[in-house]
Amino acid sequence: MKQGPTRHRRRIAGVAAPLAAIALLAGCGGDDDDDTTTGASEGGADLTAVKDYLTDHSAALSEQTTQLRELGEEYYELAEQADFHYRRLLSENREEVQRILDESKQAFTEANPSYEEMEGIVAGVPRLAQYDVDIDAGADASDPENAVSFSLELPNGDTLRQPGNLFFVTETSLYGTNPDFLAKGVKADIDGNGRVDFGEGLPDAEIYVAAVREFERQADSLDADAQEFEPTPSDAFTAITVMTPTMSEYFEAWKNSRFIAGSKATEQGFVAASRLQDIADILEGLVLTYDQVEPMISAENPQQARQTKTELRGLLAYVEDLRDREEGGKKFTAEEADTLGAEAQRQAEAIAGQVTQAAQQLGIELQEA
Repeated sequence: MKQGPTRHRRRIAGVAAPLAAIALLAGCGGDDDDDTTTGASEGGADLTAVKDYLTDHSAALSEQTTQLRELGEEYYELAEQADFHYRRLLSENREEVQRILDESKQAFTEANPSYEEMEGIVAGVPRLAQYDVDIDAGADASDPENAVSFSLELPNGDTLRQPGNLFFVTETSLYGTNPDFLAKGVKADIDGNGRVDFGEGLPDAEIYVAAVREFERQADSLDADAQEFEPTPSDAFTAITVMTPTMSEYFEAWKNSRFIAGSKATEQGFVAASRLQDIADILEGLVLTYDQVEPMISAENPQQARQTKTELRGLLAYVEDLRDREEGGKKFTAEEADTLGAEAQRQAEAIAGQVTQAAQQLGIELQEA
């Protein structure tokens, strides 16, 4: 949701080495069980709640991106009727354009938590993780290692090669924070008050309709795969160990967003909602996932299971408190964001280490991205 919009790709690769080291240490002194692929996994946990959580959210995202696409088609038709002369579009259809964009922003703000709350599962499970790259995390073509897998085929026949993830393209188009996706040569005074206020954006209709069509396609595909997905303990443990120790990256994005940096923000995304809300949403999904495997851990080490549960819930409460304080009017500084992020990262790494150790003790193999 920013330029460059990479949020998780480097992170997933980056946590593998330290977690592997933790697992190696945890395995010292135990050589009785050579089957580390599934170990105690089969029948060891009821992960129905994880699948239900995933499919509830994927279905909601599918519906919300359909709404975004339908509104995008309306906007494109109006622009086409005006021969893509955007001054004329506003002069002749300002109220209709404003309605479409306002409803689109509403659909976007509903789609965002629908995805973020399931992101811990989607991004944390390797066989689903490409959706995270394309929908929410991937960079544009200037960063080939982390770029999205798709390009946008515009209605006029042009191709926009690997433009960045779909939340980024959609958000920055609607809120006017990335000029690459906006109509050129026109003042984006959507409400007609004589000025362009923050958050007013007039999307390039060709780019925008192509983006929301792709967004709907990706969300529908994710929903279909989610319906077929049967989570294993390996999936659950992997998701927690991959997705939890990423706090410093999230807090860095928060620090650079408008919520802290204001007009000096270098993040073009994270406009509709604070990054703190996203972090809380992600952790909510990880807490639910941990709750389903906790009985497995408790059977082996009840004290450790309780400690990890307490610390993971504590991390969620820590972020929720910051989010609530910000929503209540607290203005955090960049220095505070660094300090708070370092503390969140410390907590997260401890949790990931505990879950990695538990997986090793149970003979559950953690998957590599």
